[in-house]
Amino acid sequence: MREERRTCAQALLNRPWISKQQDPELFQLVKAHYDWLRDWFQEYAGFPLLLTRTFVKLEKVPGKAYNWMGFDTFSHPRDYGLFVYTLWYLEGKGEHEQFLLSELAETLRETLLMQQVELDWRIYHHRLSMARALKKLRDLQVLIVLEGEENAWAQSSEQNVLYECSPLARYVVRRFTNDITALERRPEALGQAQYPETEAGRREQLRHRVYRRLLQEPVVLDREWTEEERGYVLTQRRSIMDHLRQIGLEAVRYREGLYVTYPEASGDLTLFPTPQGISDVCLLLAREVQRRLVEPGDPLTVREGGRVPLSWAALEQLLYDLKERFAPFWSKQLREQTSSQLARQVAEHLIEWKLAAPQEGGLWLEPVFGRLCGEYPDEANVSDDKDDREGTG
Repeated sequence: MREERRTCAQALLNRPWISKQQDPELFQLVKAHYDWLRDWFQEYAGFPLLLTRTFVKLEKVPGKAYNWMGFDTFSHPRDYGLFVYTLWYLEGKGEHEQFLLSELAETLRETLLMQQVELDWRIYHHRLSMARALKKLRDLQVLIVLEGEENAWAQSSEQNVLYECSPLARYVVRRFTNDITALERRPEALGQAQYPETEAGRREQLRHRVYRRLLQEPVVLDREWTEEERGYVLTQRRSIMDHLRQIGLEAVRYREGLYVTYPEASGDLTLFPTPQGISDVCLLLAREVQRRLVEPGDPLTVREGGRVPLSWAALEQLLYDLKERFAPFWSKQLREQTSSQLARQVAEHLIEWKLAAPQEGGLWLEPVFGRLCGEYPDEANVSDDKDDREGTG
């Protein structure tokens, strides 16, 4: 029973929802443990658990919002706008009702024009934004494609797509009890519940803030908490560890913070290191930085808080050295990048995973980065393999 609850909890945390049609076995498992799961997520994170006859959804909101929490397939704010306006359009459709993309596009164009926002479907980039929004809704099983393809419409507005509205369409956007335009301009403010103005209400709000960040962020260092939150984490760390263990997470206390990990990876999770080759490069970089830090006379030093400052020039040089040694193990794309291009990609990857923070002229490597390292199984033969390749014609 404990393992079943952990499986359910991790799926709920890492999926938009669980559909009875797409995953009937997991849906029934969540349904069987619904009361326990609902109580746990409401008590510790303030996340409501919604169960219908066709799906179950955990209403997650961030403790703190980051850019990487958006859709990675979206590349322009217009994509998000069209995503939401399409959901508005679907509010007027019945379950399994069919409609054409051309009908949707014209309705959105007219509606936005009344709000002094001009969409011109003759412009390729406008059609491309719409196509990205529709593809995401299709991936979420909100839209069902019966005929046609969005890419063809993006290439030519003369093309069309026939859709069917799924029952999930009304459950993508959260319902709010108050006017969201009156909230602060912070994404996390949208998820703030109404708490009683009592000591118990204040403690509940504090607990929810802490657990939301621990559940959804790669790492939260002590210096990132407010004084009140840090006090809670330090004094309640044993109970936090026990509660997280109930849903299959392990928490470990280090000098700089409380780290939460998934001991057993599953297909629902996106973890570091990722399957991307850039994660391998980051792990090699971590090991090289650790080696340099203990090398006499090396300019790399650990500063207050366990952080290591690294200039762009130093990062590029380190990556150049690594490339000289390990290029045979790297993908063609990584091998062909310049040191500057590779440094930018590594920096973006580290910042996204909160392993580094930007600073003027370079990066701050966070303490958690120093607890990682990577190496290839047989590095001793790398140079010989490289020489063999260069010697063959």
